[in-house]
Amino acid sequence: MQHLSGIALIYKKLLAQGLTCIRGDRVLFRNVGFTLENGSLIYVLGENGSGKSSLLRILSGLLIPESGELFWDGKLIKPGDENYHSDLLYIGHLNGLKDDLTAAENLLMSARLSGYKVTAQTVLNALREIGVGRCSNLPVRVLSQGQKRRVALARLWLTESPLWILDEPFAALDATSVDVLVTRLNQHMVNGGMAIITTHQDVVINAQFTQNLRLDS
Repeated sequence: MQHLSGIALIYKKLLAQGLTCIRGDRVLFRNVGFTLENGSLIYVLGENGSGKSSLLRILSGLLIPESGELFWDGKLIKPGDENYHSDLLYIGHLNGLKDDLTAAENLLMSARLSGYKVTAQTVLNALREIGVGRCSNLPVRVLSQGQKRRVALARLWLTESPLWILDEPFAALDATSVDVLVTRLNQHMVNGGMAIITTHQDVVINAQFTQNLRLDS
């Protein structure tokens, strides 16, 4: 199957400097920084409550940090930066699916909002890749948590975004689905993509360069 992201990606770089996140009167993390380039992977590590999901939301533009800056291709990322967000795919732990739409309708809507011209067959192929092709015409509300997670992750077969930010992508997946997702991430790395993920699963993703970014609770 030919994926949308099956071609090598042009050079990109994400630079984070001095990111600080405060919730209420508690500092979740302070002065976080890193550089991420093509073919590279960052594992965000830390105890529950250390701010892992908050960091990913900051990197995705869904949360404003107390302080710090983000740069994409050497340019400061500002709120609503279309150039950055067109290069970004974020999948949070809440999946971002509409319960009253079918699995296929959710993916078609998501792809088209991102500017990708996908067909119903392309969407069905993506759902089959992650093992939920039989659910394509079912409303999301009747799916199990594992099925919902796989529907959300099927976006990884429908994107041209070089930067993937994934919050616990392996949660609620069976062993077969974990293997399929690892293979997809490996392909993304080989194609010159980059990824930032949180996970409690012991998985090995092949990247040109891997960093562990640990947040202290």
